[in-house]
Amino acid sequence: MSELGSVVERIINEAKVGEGIEAYAAIGADNEIRVYDGEVESLSSASSAGIGVRVLLDGDDGSRSGFAWAGSLDDDAVGRALADARENATFASPDPMVVLATPDGFAPRAVPLAAPDFSAMSMDNKIALALELEALTRSGDSRVRQVDAADYGDSEVEIALASTTGIRSRTERTSAYLSVAALAGDDGETQTGSGFSVGRSPSELDASAASRDAVERSVRMLGATKASSGRSTVVFDPRVASTILSVIAGALSGEAVVKGRSFFEGRLGEQVAATGVTLVDDPTDERAYGAAAIDGEGLACRRNLLIDDGVLVTFVYDTVAARRAGTVSTGSAVRGGYAGTPGAGCRAVVLQPGSEGAEEILAQVGDGVFIQSITGVHSGVSPVSGDFSVGAEGLMIRDGRLAEPLREFTIASTLQRMLQSIEAIGSDLTWLPGVAAGQTLAIGDLQISGT
Repeated sequence: MSELGSVVERIINEAKVGEGIEAYAAIGADNEIRVYDGEVESLSSASSAGIGVRVLLDGDDGSRSGFAWAGSLDDDAVGRALADARENATFASPDPMVVLATPDGFAPRAVPLAAPDFSAMSMDNKIALALELEALTRSGDSRVRQVDAADYGDSEVEIALASTTGIRSRTERTSAYLSVAALAGDDGETQTGSGFSVGRSPSELDASAASRDAVERSVRMLGATKASSGRSTVVFDPRVASTILSVIAGALSGEAVVKGRSFFEGRLGEQVAATGVTLVDDPTDERAYGAAAIDGEGLACRRNLLIDDGVLVTFVYDTVAARRAGTVSTGSAVRGGYAGTPGAGCRAVVLQPGSEGAEEILAQVGDGVFIQSITGVHSGVSPVSGDFSVGAEGLMIRDGRLAEPLREFTIASTLQRMLQSIEAIGSDLTWLPGVAAGQTLAIGDLQISGT
């Protein structure tokens, strides 16, 4: 048994009569490098370890739940976390729906989340990779005036979970990334574009692709003017499509639904999207950045079909949200780490790709607006009401091709209407950090507000 496994086992073995315990421990290490003007501006290496403990006290009118965490695995810190969780449980209101997860018969699928060669690259070579990224970006176009930031980062983490209900799980995960922001200038104007590359190992990172993306996104926005107001078909870049799908994924959480915080509430079995729209959450797909074999409660992750040919099929649930909804967990508990408790959520949302590439979709649209970035998502997009209003920048689509750049305008609709108005889904599925993958996405009849 690993060190972490021993820690969580020791905690749950402290359970008293009438008491349920769940222990979630993690240990990890991170490296971050930032370069500027051909020099290392900052370099940090950090390690962390901690444990989160949930205690449920049985009662005639339901369980009382308490939680506490410690940012250390020292015996004293672990003992205090257990004691604090027990004390916190005494102050909680009883709730018959609050229980710990129990094994449900689903066997975890082997999902390779830790790269075997993760530790093979030396720190010198990691620094060289970040320096290469900055140099490539600076030289990518004569109009690039500055590189705002060129960063390298990597992380490795081990997690162990055990509970008095029979849950035992252990996972390892590694990740690495490059990111860069280019500032392009012309006639006193400056535009910014970003690019990145992600993988499970440093060897998977592509500095050329990250640099090329940042340069293109900055340079093509030079000379941008405000868009004209009106209604238009909008084509979303895969990154932007991923952001929109992430918000929709939040509304598909069974926890949000039972709390009345989803615009999908009460719509199971209804046509909520255009025909041909199929959306799944599949953490067992190893290509997904959010892939996982085990959920935040220790149950096996699984593929969940959310929307099938436009029809809302199911929500994702953890154990408690499922009990409140009168159903069972879909293996979809998520948690931010040992300092948080689990809740229901998606990990790896994918919109079933279409048969057309980005250029074919632009040609099909003919005239419209291409969106390469949006702002104000947290304040302007609501998974509760479905309201959608964000700032945007991009380019005109004229005669099926990208044309003049546009800035300082907003696009508005509702998520409900947008799902029903999907006109084309790209074949260019792009795996991105976050909850959802992205691809080129055309949506009709959005309100553009500019000049």
